[in-house]
Amino acid sequence: MILVFIEIREGKIKKFSLEALSEGKRRADEMNTEASAVIVGHNLGSHASELFPYGASKVYILENTLLSQYSASGFSQALFLLAEEVKPEVILFPASSQGKDIAPRLAAKLKVSMASDCTETTIQSGKLQVVRPIFAGKAYAALSFKSSPQIATLRPNVFPLQDPVDKQGEVVKKEVVIAEDQIKGKVIEILREEGAELDITEAEIVVSGGRGMKGPENFDLLRDLIALLPHSAIGASRSAVDAGWMDHQHQVGQTGKTVSPNLYLAFGISGAIQHLAGMSSSKNIVAVNKDPEASIFKVADFGVVGDLFQVIPYLKEELKKALSE
Repeated sequence: MILVFIEIREGKIKKFSLEALSEGKRRADEMNTEASAVIVGHNLGSHASELFPYGASKVYILENTLLSQYSASGFSQALFLLAEEVKPEVILFPASSQGKDIAPRLAAKLKVSMASDCTETTIQSGKLQVVRPIFAGKAYAALSFKSSPQIATLRPNVFPLQDPVDKQGEVVKKEVVIAEDQIKGKVIEILREEGAELDITEAEIVVSGGRGMKGPENFDLLRDLIALLPHSAIGASRSAVDAGWMDHQHQVGQTGKTVSPNLYLAFGISGAIQHLAGMSSSKNIVAVNKDPEASIFKVADFGVVGDLFQVIPYLKEELKKALSE
């Protein structure tokens, strides 16, 4: 079977987990097998019914009070015990912060290889084959696996959600046998940014600013835009983050986060290769820059050569008109 890890935060299943499950179901159908989901934590059984419509035939609930808060060592150990028992052919994770944290640990425990941040999957001769960007997104590598289970993380916002269907499946609850000394790190407190916005990896629209924003106060112009656009979030280039204008969690790029929104708006961003590596897989890219030779225009679907401080107010008014109709 194909086993898909489901990430739950603040009592909600993350959308990118459903994307991974949908892709797992598509590949399971090609392999004439089943897609199953796995949830790790405590008192999370009520979420199982939300997974069947997206392709899960079976949902494993791995429970232990020690796993009520996220722990990379604890979660990976729980998944290792399940993998040893049920022997899945493929294990998929969303390429989220948790997925990137757990998948390599699980691969090491199982002594198998893994592929990270994949943007495409296929089945070749009954085996999983994946495509992932390399060299900061300048090339793509097609990879196949010699070991089993085949483990891969899937980039969020790349794989389409399947249309939910009315179906039910089997729920299998398992009490994980894990010692307290196996939990190497514990969550003591969760600190959230004041007025925290949608995470950029989950946003359908990312509005990013670079050094051309000229200062932290001007990022309020971008906040005005995301206030009008549903499912949107603010991104930033490394130069803007290094200058202290935005916090690191907003950084898009090779040393920040990789995003694949439906729409990426870049204001005052020159387009260094490290930034392009984090956003070039966006479905539609619009760039605004005073420099007609800016590298960002090489990947943009639409470009405006002009002063962003003139473009943004005009764009804001046009959005208001369009959204009020």
